[in-house]
Amino acid sequence: MVAVIPLKFSALLLSLFITVCAAGQILSLSGYYEGMNLFVSNPIKNDGYGYCIHKVLVNGNVLPASIQTDYFEIDLSLFNLKKGEEVFIELEHGEGCLPSFVNPEVLLPYSTFDLISIQASADGKISWSTKNESGKLTFLVEQYKWNRWVLAAEVLGKGSKNTNQYTIDILPTSGYNKVRVAQIDNTGQKRTSKAVGFTSTVKSIKKTPSKVKSNLYFKAESVLTKTKFEIYDAYGNLLKKGYDHTINCADFLNGIYNINYDNKSEKFIKY
Repeated sequence: MVAVIPLKFSALLLSLFITVCAAGQILSLSGYYEGMNLFVSNPIKNDGYGYCIHKVLVNGNVLPASIQTDYFEIDLSLFNLKKGEEVFIELEHGEGCLPSFVNPEVLLPYSTFDLISIQASADGKISWSTKNESGKLTFLVEQYKWNRWVLAAEVLGKGSKNTNQYTIDILPTSGYNKVRVAQIDNTGQKRTSKAVGFTSTVKSIKKTPSKVKSNLYFKAESVLTKTKFEIYDAYGNLLKKGYDHTINCADFLNGIYNINYDNKSEKFIKY
């Protein structure tokens, strides 16, 4: 039986993970070499004789260092790794005890991309090129609307230091749009590109009615038209979000609500 245990850090989708193979008693970790070393917690065996781990493998090669201690360091420089190179580490250990990696985040890539160019077309096709990526980090494609940057799409980075090309379609709003790309690495800091603007071919959308009993509708030139939307109550709590031309508001309490849709931020009354 094999269990996969993801390691989660805020604002980052990790390629780093730990697998525990119960049959072989192996704890493994994969990621990318970023010039830093790993530390391992190595408990005593359940019978009290010796330490839990009896072998450490880095990309299939045995770690040439003493591991018979409570904590030890895996010096990755011993394996002539290049920055950004993939690393797979295995801890072979005894039954009834479980070692752990103290700082697994050091195998996560840093955001180092340099933006070469970014373009956007009227139909929402976003294209950009980069160089000097040090690992496969996700690019966040962000769209400025509703007085803030909103996530519009995600693309996994290629991680190459050479030129990388990306293209993705987003849903533009009517009128003028502004977009950018960004990455968040294990530091939790967001690195953003310059923004680029374009005027879309999308027709302006309006909501109706202003006083809602059951359903609220979005229309462009009197035709029901889908749009992305968010509805908040008077206290700022998000009640609904999605992509549609009709919203059922029958279960809302009577009162005033804030709604974001298309490129607009407005209010409506539920009665």
